[in-house]
Amino acid sequence: MGRGKIEIKKIENATNRQVTYSKRRNGLFKKAQELTVLCDAKVSLIMFSSTGKFHEFLSPNISTKGFFDLYQKTTGIDLWNSHYERMEENYRSLKEINKKLRREIRQRMGGDLNELNIKELQALEAKMDSSLLAIRERKYHVIKTQTDKHKKKVRNLEERHANLVMDLEAKLDGQDGIVETGGYYESTMGLLPTGASNLYALRLYQNQQPPLVIHHGTNDLRLA
Repeated sequence: MGRGKIEIKKIENATNRQVTYSKRRNGLFKKAQELTVLCDAKVSLIMFSSTGKFHEFLSPNISTKGFFDLYQKTTGIDLWNSHYERMEENYRSLKEINKKLRREIRQRMGGDLNELNIKELQALEAKMDSSLLAIRERKYHVIKTQTDKHKKKVRNLEERHANLVMDLEAKLDGQDGIVETGGYYESTMGLLPTGASNLYALRLYQNQQPPLVIHHGTNDLRLA
């Protein structure tokens, strides 16, 4: 029993369409390979599925560039001429833009000013003023940021210093007795942290001074 004739039209079901594409693509590639082997033909197939997936077949006896060169030579059609012309046009446009930018940079540095008229000079001056304003604003922002950062560091250091002073005073208040001998004084000074010996010596000196006695009716001030 022969196969029924298939109506050639777009397959609406996406899954069936993809399955049919894969089967027929493989069949085409198989036929292209047979032509290459049996007839020594140069065959190139390029295919894109409905999802944009690319597939190709090229006879092993020719490269892709060689195949297109052979096509151009046989048909007399230049495949790259229009593309090359667009590339040249784009290159000329970019070259002109680069030339203008270089001239503008030189003018902003004080060069190439002789060819400018009064309006162009005024426009350049306005651009320079705008640029200078932006630079100054950025400079002041950087200065303010750095100043705030240094102020924060100073506040942190002041807080650390205050905490160290409070800890030191608490330790000094906890010392028992009054230092009377030089040996005990020296040994005690050796136990204090760096920078605290002067404060400790001052407190010892204040503790060791006798109270001041004022005799009423006289001008004498004597130590008790």
